[in-house]
Amino acid sequence: MSSVAHTGFRFLAGVLLSGSIVAGFEQALDRRSIDDAIAIGQSPIEAVRTRYHQPYRLQVARPPTDYIEIVTPFRRVVRSVEERMRVGDRIFSQRDAIAALGDRSDVVEVLIEMTFHPLNAFVGVPEYEVELATASPAARINPRNISRFPRLDSPVPGGGQALIGGTITASFSAEALNPNGVYEVVVGEKGKELARARVNLATLR
Repeated sequence: MSSVAHTGFRFLAGVLLSGSIVAGFEQALDRRSIDDAIAIGQSPIEAVRTRYHQPYRLQVARPPTDYIEIVTPFRRVVRSVEERMRVGDRIFSQRDAIAALGDRSDVVEVLIEMTFHPLNAFVGVPEYEVELATASPAARINPRNISRFPRLDSPVPGGGQALIGGTITASFSAEALNPNGVYEVVVGEKGKELARARVNLATLR
């Protein structure tokens, strides 16, 4: 068994036994971390991959927010591998991982998935704010930037498409976060809180 496969096997065994490895997310990935991420993404056992992703999705169900997802650099590689696997490409190298990370190798993304009321009058995804909050010490961390992506319905009579939802992606500097910290993801609009969810980074990778 190759060293890459052996490393991947040990990591996958840990996931199966404990559900996650409590070590805190990695602010920067080394070669071994990348090998681990590739091993997860290439696992033929769907239950392994499903269990790995579970802690990264935070259920909210507070309209208009459906759920919140956390994408660390490690998970970004896993997701990239899975995307390649879905199109039948099982070859994914260290170089591919570095390319997949691109300029986001030091970024933790927070994705807010939203569904809007069917009678909404939005012409685009609203300018909702996203921040990470800590209780002790009390602090608020703002993202580097925020991107908003609309989700449109099928064309309606008379032309045009209805805005039924969207995704807000807030990018945070990995170095600004405590890898073992507990944060509240707060979504708001002009000082009004719309949604909140807690994420324990110590349970992620």
